[in-house]
Amino acid sequence: MIDIQKEYRVALPAWIDDELADVPAVIPDREGRMRLVHRLADRNWREGNGGPFAALVAEQDTGRIISVGVNVVLASGVSSAHAEVVALGLAQTATGGWDLGGEGVPAHELVVNWRPCVQCYGATMWSGVRGLVVAGEGPDLEEITTFDEGPLGADWAEQFEARGIKVVRDVLRDEALAVFRGYRDAVDAEGVTVYNARGGAA
Repeated sequence: MIDIQKEYRVALPAWIDDELADVPAVIPDREGRMRLVHRLADRNWREGNGGPFAALVAEQDTGRIISVGVNVVLASGVSSAHAEVVALGLAQTATGGWDLGGEGVPAHELVVNWRPCVQCYGATMWSGVRGLVVAGEGPDLEEITTFDEGPLGADWAEQFEARGIKVVRDVLRDEALAVFRGYRDAVDAEGVTVYNARGGAA
């Protein structure tokens, strides 16, 4: 019989408990939710778990926090373990189903510190969230961090809107860029690993 791996595990790092110790269960404003995302993103790369990315899922109307996620690609050895995927998976586990926009379920939104990469774009679209809140979009992230975000179309936001997912842009954009610049300084000092596929080789 073939011997294959039958499961893999992706989990939040232990330091998340410290970061959330003073966070209320409800953060009513989007700026407050984004500040938490930036805080988690900055600590995440400094702790060596993965890139400078974080996300959270909240109830759209109340601001109740359902889950948070950080990028744990380096910690888990799983290339798909991006912040959005982690946050969405934990939210679906917490709510007991794969559809975060299903009947009888409060509308949820995903808050993330940049426009999703090509992988997380699909994961967000299929998750059932009714809203996507991003700190920014455009080439800045790739230029600063050297990450390859993949071939996403110029109409990315319109495609979400066409599927009933409201996109809110430019929430604390400058704070996101500050986190990315801190990360880039460490990259230039050869202190962190940028995990592009094949080391970025063509």
